[in-house]
Amino acid sequence: MKKPGKDQTLEKTPAARFFSTKMAANSTSPESLYEDYEDYPDLEENASLLNSMHILSMVIYSVAFLLGVTGNSLVIFITGFHMKRNVNAVWFLNLAIADLVFTSFLPLSVAYIALGFHWPFGKLLCKLISTVAFLNMFASVFLLTFISMDRCVSVMCPVWAQNHRTPQLASLVALGIWIAALALSSPYFVFRDLKGSPGEENITHCYNNFALSDSFQSEEIVKLGEYRAQTLVMTRFVAGFLVPFVIILFCYGIITVRLKGTRLTRSTRPFKIMVAVVVAFFICWFPYHVFSFLEMSAARVTPGLQTFLMVGIPLASSLAYLNSCLNPFLYVFVGQDFREKLRTSILAALESAFSETTGQTLTKSKSSVEVECHSL
Repeated sequence: MKKPGKDQTLEKTPAARFFSTKMAANSTSPESLYEDYEDYPDLEENASLLNSMHILSMVIYSVAFLLGVTGNSLVIFITGFHMKRNVNAVWFLNLAIADLVFTSFLPLSVAYIALGFHWPFGKLLCKLISTVAFLNMFASVFLLTFISMDRCVSVMCPVWAQNHRTPQLASLVALGIWIAALALSSPYFVFRDLKGSPGEENITHCYNNFALSDSFQSEEIVKLGEYRAQTLVMTRFVAGFLVPFVIILFCYGIITVRLKGTRLTRSTRPFKIMVAVVVAFFICWFPYHVFSFLEMSAARVTPGLQTFLMVGIPLASSLAYLNSCLNPFLYVFVGQDFREKLRTSILAALESAFSETTGQTLTKSKSSVEVECHSL
């Protein structure tokens, strides 16, 4: 696959060569996670490996789409319509909305890979798919951060929390989170662009045009694009991972110390929930940020690092995407009320589906389902 035209002036410096490669990258994920490595001598050797990673990514994205849309839709149904409106319901409803919106866009990424990195969906969707991905990332991590802070306040100041923790206040906080997440993800809407591929008719790439230019003939344009790209990577890591993760660890550390020695420490469920949320967040997003920094160093890429990036970047991206379909499974373990509502809703759906069966069959089916649900 050929790159958009490169100017010979840029090939004088490694940084310029790196950025021209980045600008021409055929990416299927929010950042340029799928590079076109034709500049490197071992492209043919790694072609089969790269193709395998594309196939694996399509499989993972498809699974994330199916599980994410189904699971998050169910969470929205339960928290929005079948649970008593409380603070926790507000948090998890917004988390599910963020994940549902993101996973709904995953078929576009699958199609982009399947079409050989041809984007036929227009500039608006090209911009939206990147923006929505980072909107989901920022909104999710901010919500997780405020959930940990909310739990910390509830443990440290139970009387104050009982008097001031209201669904209305939680809704206002959630609105502020969405505004902040939208502001931090808006640059990706600006920089995402379309560009044809010279030498390949009817091929259009959706890529990050950080320089907002179709010509890279000056070093100033290259440096401007590099600066913007690096700024976004740093901002994404600090605001979307490092600071929230430190706050989450701090809050759960306080909760653990506060509850130490009480009867609550004998119940492993609350601590399993805390650990599950933190570990899931760390496992799913930390590799993504690590590879984002490694990708910035591609100007000094070696054959070994090249292969490492070709394998690691798609895997890290896929793992981050999986977080949006894993969350509903974590929510099930948040509280007894949520689990009971979930089970009741499943039973109601089954009763409706078998409404035309005989009473004996329905009773038997219902009893079997109840046994299965209570064995979870």
